[in-house]
Amino acid sequence: MPAPIIYVDADACPVKAEVEKVADRLGLVVTFVSNGGLRPSRDPMIRHVVVPRSADAADDWIIENARSNDIVVTADIPLAARTVALGAHVLGVTGKPFTEESIGMAVAMRDLQQHLRETGESKGYNAGFTPQDRSRFLGALDQTARKAIALAESGAKGLAG
Repeated sequence: MPAPIIYVDADACPVKAEVEKVADRLGLVVTFVSNGGLRPSRDPMIRHVVVPRSADAADDWIIENARSNDIVVTADIPLAARTVALGAHVLGVTGKPFTEESIGMAVAMRDLQQHLRETGESKGYNAGFTPQDRSRFLGALDQTARKAIALAESGAKGLAG
């Protein structure tokens, strides 16, 4: 099994530096996918993919390229649901994992919040991104990446044996 790749839904992602730090420490390739505006990196392990400025273009690119055991970082619940279905490890930007067990509730809550905003019952304010969120994300990504690497290595050994 190939080494996992980290895919980042990079538009408005507050944890790009943390992703780069974990990926560098563990020797993983990162692909930042955005509609533009990202500063290119000289690091050969960091790729930037610019997609058209259309709805869901970054999501669609990630879905077309991510595979089972890759890692996807996103705050987008529909993208999280699609990548969980691929067998990817999916983390929100606060470090919350999206899994087969939790994605249904996350989608339902997103839909409820959207309905409440549309009916005027909710103003739709998002909580601010805190240093604790950043720290939680860093730990969760490190743990998830190590798990994905171990799975890839055990899969490779299983294929060789």
